[in-house]
Amino acid sequence: MSWIGPALVIIVLIFLYYAYAVEPRRRVVTRHEIRSPFVPAGFDGVRIVQVSDTHISPFHPLREFESLVDLVNGLSPDILVFTGDLYDARRKGWEGDPSVVPHLSRMEAPLGKFAVYGNHDFGISRVTRKSGPLLEQGGFRVLVNETCRIAQPNGDAITVSGLDDYVRGRPNPKRTLSGLPEKAFHLLLVHEPDAADELTAYPIDLQLSGHSHGGQVSLPLLGAIIRTGYGRKYLAGSYEIASRRRDSRPYRLYVHRGLGTTRLRLRFGVKPEIAVFTLRREP
Repeated sequence: MSWIGPALVIIVLIFLYYAYAVEPRRRVVTRHEIRSPFVPAGFDGVRIVQVSDTHISPFHPLREFESLVDLVNGLSPDILVFTGDLYDARRKGWEGDPSVVPHLSRMEAPLGKFAVYGNHDFGISRVTRKSGPLLEQGGFRVLVNETCRIAQPNGDAITVSGLDDYVRGRPNPKRTLSGLPEKAFHLLLVHEPDAADELTAYPIDLQLSGHSHGGQVSLPLLGAIIRTGYGRKYLAGSYEIASRRRDSRPYRLYVHRGLGTTRLRLRFGVKPEIAVFTLRREP
């Protein structure tokens, strides 16, 4: 039985190599259909691509982001959304690197590019907002407690709303969402997924979030081992949450697994993703 110790060491080393050097760079594309009677005819078949939690850093350098842009453009998004954490702001003295702007500008989406703040987009201080100006220079509209109308040439329209970050910002869902028209399709961007539980009284058809990284490391029997505030309950994938509304309108939440890493520079069982949503009009 003297071989057991060395074998365990080898297994651990293989695990660490894969989790550090391989899986963090094995991006996958996930595809989803969102069916709703509130999708206008002019938006039937419209493609929304979600990118989240890139955490650009020495571990995830700009060249990775450059290849991500090519992959996203290859998916031909009509609408592109970024749900927070452009850079990794764990380092003291972190500053948003403006060299990302040309790559953000290359991202193409004819109906618009939209973003919200994540907790890492503030830099070290809660007062500074480092990533927003870079995203805006790259052609994104950064939504901070506001709603934007997206319209087709025939007049059909949907809305996209964005709430400020729940960890470091000042989200105001009442001001942002109370006036949404009932008979329209509403998309909501908010970095932290667990905020959904306090938003189900509003007529939201799809909430897109990130933040949790899907737990980043998911082990057999143990599940996700990394959980963070406002990302503990809803970790990854699709959820339908009980609505507090009187009608039967479902509240759908999708939690993006993210593309980068933070804190622990490992991924296992939680591949980084790009999520694609196709809107379908349901009679």
